Amino acid sequence: MGRVNVASVSHGELERLYRDEFARLVRVASAITRDEAVGVEAVQEAFVRLLRARRRYRGEGAVGGWVWRTVVNEAKRFATREREQREAIEPPGTNGTASEDSATRALVGVLPERQRLAIFLRYYADLDYRTIAAVLEVEVGTVSATLASAHQSLRSAMEGAVR
Repeated sequence: MGRVNVASVSHGELERLYRDEFARLVRVASAITRDEAVGVEAVQEAFVRLLRARRRYRGEGAVGGWVWRTVVNEAKRFATREREQREAIEPPGTNGTASEDSATRALVGVLPERQRLAIFLRYYADLDYRTIAAVLEVEVGTVSATLASAHQSLRSAMEGAVR
């Protein structure tokens, strides 16, 4: 996802980004929402928003960062909505079996939001630090520090779980 001027952000460009990046976008949105179907829905809704707003894009930064930021924000919105609906139906703490995968997800899930999003964008979407910085609207150095803190928190939690 390269840098594109405001005049060239067209329906066709967004359509190409959607096709080319769909799987990575869904992987991150699914990690944020903790549900693949909801992740797909969040990506689709994000692109509806992007298409509607494409003429308002100011050209600040890469179009890819704008797309990722919109998808992440939409996934966060969907996750909040899903959590509120789930809590209305079932009490918290009744979420089924604990496998190794769900234990890892649980550890990542309790990280502070910026750390959790940085982990998703780095390892689920394979984005570089510069793009992650654009998505999270922080400096590149902050991405590095955020990931280092997340790694340390996960290491400590995993070591505590093994003992």
